[in-house]
Amino acid sequence: MVRDELVRLRAEAAAEADTLRRDLEGLFAASRDSNADDEHDPEGATIGFERAQLTALLHAARERIGEVGEALLRVDAGTYGICERCAQPVGAERLAIRPFARHCMSCA
Repeated sequence: MVRDELVRLRAEAAAEADTLRRDLEGLFAASRDSNADDEHDPEGATIGFERAQLTALLHAARERIGEVGEALLRVDAGTYGICERCAQPVGAERLAIRPFARHCMSCA
């Protein structure tokens, strides 16, 4: 059951990363094809801001993919749910909220 949930989370993060990547590529293409001076546009966010925001979100999604992948490796190794610092169990509440947690609350 844990494995299924982690696989689902990884697939969701991968889909999110793919969408963000496409959005970022679209933003790059739009800014290349435009000569608009968005830095002085009082009506909205700048292209630079949007690019930075999408880049940060994409980075976070890719990090989540890696974290979930590492959690799957811990499931396979039989160490899932064990704190990497103190070797005590990671609380069920913590794992329910953050299924890829590596540390118990005391060590986090």
